[in-house]
Amino acid sequence: MTPFTKRIGVLGAGQLGRMLAIAGYPLGQKFGFYGMSDDEPSALLGHMYKQADDVDSLQKLVAFADVITYESENTSVEQVREIAKTTPVYPAEKSLFVSQHRGREKGMFDQLEIPCAPYQIVDSLDSLRVAVEEIGLPAVLKTTTEGYDGKGQFVLKDKDQIEQAWSEIGGRELILEGFVDFIRELSIVAVRNADNEHVYYPLVQNVHHEGILRYTIAPARDITEEVQQQAEAYMQRLLDELDHVGVLTLELFETTDGLVANEMAPRVHNSGHWTIEGALTSQFENHVRAITGLPLGSTEPRQTIAAMINIIGETGPVDKVLTMSNAFLHLYDKAERKGRKLGHINLIAEDEDKLFEMFNQLTDFLPK
Repeated sequence: MTPFTKRIGVLGAGQLGRMLAIAGYPLGQKFGFYGMSDDEPSALLGHMYKQADDVDSLQKLVAFADVITYESENTSVEQVREIAKTTPVYPAEKSLFVSQHRGREKGMFDQLEIPCAPYQIVDSLDSLRVAVEEIGLPAVLKTTTEGYDGKGQFVLKDKDQIEQAWSEIGGRELILEGFVDFIRELSIVAVRNADNEHVYYPLVQNVHHEGILRYTIAPARDITEEVQQQAEAYMQRLLDELDHVGVLTLELFETTDGLVANEMAPRVHNSGHWTIEGALTSQFENHVRAITGLPLGSTEPRQTIAAMINIIGETGPVDKVLTMSNAFLHLYDKAERKGRKLGHINLIAEDEDKLFEMFNQLTDFLPK
């Protein structure tokens, strides 16, 4: 045990927990995971407290841990509230409560004067019709909870689609959001600790295909200092209002009128994976630092430009990555399945031309 050692309990045992542990062990931290089975990505990187094995396994994780964190905004708020009675949970309940419901999230954006799309909560076919009249088309109909990677969404372009949209994802509470005419999709990752220290990574550009993030370029090209500062100001308002400890990610649309917030995630994020090799301190290490009370690390990029390419569905010719300079392979030990994130490739380069030369060698991993 080092003077800095903390036992970190992670609710979940997927690839995010795996990368947290890989970043945390050099700092002397210890890890335990609350997951389903020994086949999960984090299983061999710490003690597994398996839900299926023991009704008291969660209590055993809590007894093990000095601090608890989580992988997903779909984590039970009630579970976190109960754990926090005896063991610190970071990020705390408020961050989880707000971010796991799109209506509450948009309400906070409004409260903090962070621009977002017009929206309306609907819970019936009739209320959807009313919302379409008020917001107009095109618009995006989404579930208020649990949607990710494009799931639980329907793009409404014509009033004739209203009944189809309700039939496909209705029968529950939904949110209708006005369509944002954007130039590109961006995100920013920030970190705050309990001493109210904030650090921010540069804005990055994200490219999605079929609702799934396929690659990220970091920093985003042609971002002015003014736009970066605007994104950081939005993040500071959110971090302070939530009293957030750990990583927080905000997805944004860049428009001709400025930045518009899409949604936030109270955790390490896919669009921040580039930081493992691309920044002086990765998002994973900074999350561990924040929740264990250590000073936050520099978020400066290591080189001029970096990128992250997701490996989706099938592993592909990853041996090619291992022959390339400045390309870094991260596999999650997950079985192949359509649409599943199996790993990612990080790239660093001295300039854009060199970066896109590397992209051209990795077309097997890019959307066709």
